[in-house]
Amino acid sequence: MRTRWLLPGFCALLGLIQVVSALRGGHLLSLVPAALLLALAVLLAPARLPVQVDQDGARHAVEQGKVVIYHRAGCPYCLRLQRSLGADLRAAAVWVDIWADPQAAAFVRSVTGGDETVPTVVIDGVPVVNPPPATVVQALRG
Repeated sequence: MRTRWLLPGFCALLGLIQVVSALRGGHLLSLVPAALLLALAVLLAPARLPVQVDQDGARHAVEQGKVVIYHRAGCPYCLRLQRSLGADLRAAAVWVDIWADPQAAAFVRSVTGGDETVPTVVIDGVPVVNPPPATVVQALRG
């Protein structure tokens, strides 16, 4: 089973192993890749997002006219979108992790012709695959 914490956890583990190795061997320059791995673990952590909903919650949010963003851990395009939104707009969107909800993954596949391409964003009831961040910002600002 895929889990949202697998990739960030793996990066953190590698980073910690690198720290221990650097400190035991006296190679302080090796702390640089360790810091990068630990920063990547924080960046990829799903806890950085507001509360996430399942596919039923996403349907309800679409009915209410909210912007729904389907994503998955480790997706560079999803990370770019998250950074572009900032904290306030990130909290205004409804987030759905397709790796945590098989129904959400099936919805994304139905929209993309069989692929799990994310971010897939539903704006005004219309799914848009990998939209420019500016489009999502504009939709969230209303």
